[in-house]
Amino acid sequence: MRIEEIKLREIYTSNAARTLEVEMLSDGQSFRAQIPAGESRGSGEAKALTPEEAGENWAKLRPQLLGLDFRSVSELDQLLLHADGTPDKSKFGGNVMLGVSLAGARALASEGKKELWQSLAEEFFPGGTKEAPPRIYANFVEGGAHAQSGLALQEYLVISDREGPLAEKIALMIELYRKTGGAIGPRLAGSVLPLGVEGGYAVNWRDDLEPLSMLEQLISDTKAAAGFRLGLDAAASNFFRNGRYRIGGGERSAEELAEVYAGYFGRVPALVAIEDPFAENDPASFAALRVKFPDKLIIGDDLTTTNPFLIEQYAGQGAMNGVIIKANQIGTVSETCKALALSKKLGLARIVSHRGEETGDAFLVHLAKASGAEGVKIGAPIRERILKYNELLRLYS
Repeated sequence: MRIEEIKLREIYTSNAARTLEVEMLSDGQSFRAQIPAGESRGSGEAKALTPEEAGENWAKLRPQLLGLDFRSVSELDQLLLHADGTPDKSKFGGNVMLGVSLAGARALASEGKKELWQSLAEEFFPGGTKEAPPRIYANFVEGGAHAQSGLALQEYLVISDREGPLAEKIALMIELYRKTGGAIGPRLAGSVLPLGVEGGYAVNWRDDLEPLSMLEQLISDTKAAAGFRLGLDAAASNFFRNGRYRIGGGERSAEELAEVYAGYFGRVPALVAIEDPFAENDPASFAALRVKFPDKLIIGDDLTTTNPFLIEQYAGQGAMNGVIIKANQIGTVSETCKALALSKKLGLARIVSHRGEETGDAFLVHLAKASGAEGVKIGAPIRERILKYNELLRLYS
């Protein structure tokens, strides 16, 4: 794959925030990569440059790429990492580097006459991928940094099972989403229901437990949804201040917050997973919750930021048995694939995830397919997020 030309341009996300697209010309063809952005970000994420900052540095990076031939994504990424030379990719920006890496991955796949997922599987996951379609983690109700809904917890997720045809699971997910809107609708006396940044409903609730109870009842009332479960993305760093967690109208210690979660598990049996239940600098509380609830999925996101070193460190401490994978947290395709391969070796459930500020790029679905990931987190089944549901249908049908 030879880079004949490469361009950087400013585009917009699902919520009209500014982001970047990289376009690469190779073998007379054009390959694009659009980079999402996080509404809620872990402190360990790769530096994301603004369009102005990226433009200033692009003049230094572009000449280092033009005319070069690459035989693999790893080879391209090694050049990018060497050129940047910073621990957080602050010189050229993790978002810019991911754009180049992903556009290059698409060019290499085309050169090999393969789908992107096939090319990634061949390079990074040579054992093959024969797993069932991933569980879908769909955001039905939003709070925290995603919505002005009075909820401390950021996302209330409906989780599909992995049995049966994927098309039926997605159709049922859409049905449940609409039923959720129908159940919430009477609160607003016919008004249009407000949505959060990922398409989840964003209305006011009595407390943080109420959405879970309502969603469990809806699943129970929908016979075909017998295998569906519930999850939370607490994003607890967002309500952690001065050593205390601000939730439920008061301030709580980590031990008291663990009791809140225990209450949720006890009252809502369908609740099987919690992402970032504590602040990113509190791995001991993650581990304590895992010991107390060994049959639940305790997931790291802000805790690990798709960093292989952190994933191995916190898995070794027993802080989690599941991990969120977001390519723009780490900044290159090869590092993301390394994080996925390591997580599988460590026995972690791997959930490839979108971001709050999304684009039309469906790379994450190809990444999940290539790696055989156990889950994909792609927002509510509506509006721009539906593009990723459609790509799931295409790749797994």
